[in-house]
Amino acid sequence: MKFFAAITTLVFAASAALAAPSTTTTVTVSYDQTYDNPSGSVNTVSCSGVLAGYGDFGNLPGFPNIGGAAAVAGYDDPNCGTCWQLTYNNTSVNVLAIDHAGAGFNIALSAMNTLTSGEAVSVGRVNAQAQQVDASLCGVN
Repeated sequence: MKFFAAITTLVFAASAALAAPSTTTTVTVSYDQTYDNPSGSVNTVSCSGVLAGYGDFGNLPGFPNIGGAAAVAGYDDPNCGTCWQLTYNNTSVNVLAIDHAGAGFNIALSAMNTLTSGEAVSVGRVNAQAQQVDASLCGVN
């Protein structure tokens, strides 16, 4: 009976943890026009192994809202293909993590223009709120 109670408690605790919203953190966000190229090869990014079937950036779900994330530590990291909602001045964009970024996020210029209301080039880098969200919000099934 104690074993059953322990398993039940563990299951409920795990369910609660999974249901809890992910935390929001302040991160730096910059852009790299490499990610804007629909013909860019997925072989050039850290997540190339898991993305091999897509061939080019333009075939990725949610393109051009793609880029590098510090959460991707290296080649085919488990965080490859995760979706992140970035929010700046009450404007949000969902970005698919396909590469490593040294800090925060380094995303396509077009995605950063969405985030900054067309001001990406003039601001260069912003501090935004980041929260991991369900991958379906980035078009991943």
